[in-house]
Amino acid sequence: MMDKGATLYRRFLAGDAVALEEMVREYSDALVRFAYGYVRDLQDAEDIMADTFAVLMIKRKKFRQAAQFKTYLYTIARNKAIDVLRAQKKQLPLSEQCAQKELSALDAMLLREKERVLGEQLQKLAPQYAEILQLHYFDGFSVGEICKILHKSAKQVYNLLSRAKLTLKENFCKEGISYEDI
Repeated sequence: MMDKGATLYRRFLAGDAVALEEMVREYSDALVRFAYGYVRDLQDAEDIMADTFAVLMIKRKKFRQAAQFKTYLYTIARNKAIDVLRAQKKQLPLSEQCAQKELSALDAMLLREKERVLGEQLQKLAPQYAEILQLHYFDGFSVGEICKILHKSAKQVYNLLSRAKLTLKENFCKEGISYEDI
């Protein structure tokens, strides 16, 4: 069974311009958040998102059905983000971006504070640790999908996830923050 993105992309390849608009609506915000984790600049992140869709429009490449469309899309975005970083001659760690739900004012304030603390702690991690946590926990990719995005084996991904979580937990403890509250 094809995922929603794959169906939309196939419709686009068949000439349905509305399908492209639906893909942009479906994935643009998540791609901007993902790219922002690399480049730490909203304008660059938005440009990366636009470039990602431009690649889809220009190359019109068929992707393998064995892969999820979202994985294919995020791989393009990751490569574009790396290109931007190379051009800037710097590499920055990922930050966490969480979508806020409708909450009471107090709950919203507490959530923002937790997000700020988590974001600060993620920025202190090695870029590869922050990246793996972003992909798995915030963007919802499976280990198999992360393997394809990062071009790593499952064992490497599991090891990175384990080390990243352990390092994050240790950083919380050093700062006197209870990681159970985050």
